[in-house]
Amino acid sequence: MQRIIEQKQMKDFMGLYSGLVERCFSGCINDFTSRALTTKETECVSHCTQKFLKHSERVGARFSEENARLMGQQQ
Repeated sequence: MQRIIEQKQMKDFMGLYSGLVERCFSGCINDFTSRALTTKETECVSHCTQKFLKHSERVGARFSEENARLMGQQQ
């Protein structure tokens, strides 16, 4: 059972990571004439990832609050 849970968690994590990469890459990377990122692209990617992580943290906190509320109702 623990193995199944770990596999599900890894799958969920990879889905989040893939979504982050897709969103930030598509929104920030425009110039394919150089292997290096421009300063603007670097700043955009940094801002995009910070925003995504803050959003994920906020959603996780809300889920925890709701879970605690539901557990309190069951008791």
